[in-house]
Amino acid sequence: MAKPLSPVEIADALQQLPGWTISGDALAKEFKFGSFREALSFMVRVSFEAETMDHHPDWTNIYNRVAVRLNTHDAGGKVTAKDVALAQKIQAISWVG
Repeated sequence: MAKPLSPVEIADALQQLPGWTISGDALAKEFKFGSFREALSFMVRVSFEAETMDHHPDWTNIYNRVAVRLNTHDAGGKVTAKDVALAQKIQAISWVG
């Protein structure tokens, strides 16, 4: 079972993740793209990283927006280092901030 991060560890991680917040027990961010096609291509690219990590985001897509939430189910739905690592990869992939 993965170990949940402490509130201080989460706050430290958020310092390196522009635009990300803690929402309930998840890291969260909404990305706004220029079109549906851009939003979908972002999701496809992220899906390759998520699959490689065997760690999949909870996300929604409405037209040009993608809302992402990350927490770890086998840590009781809490934020772990695995979530931070995926958020960093997502941030690196994004071209909209």
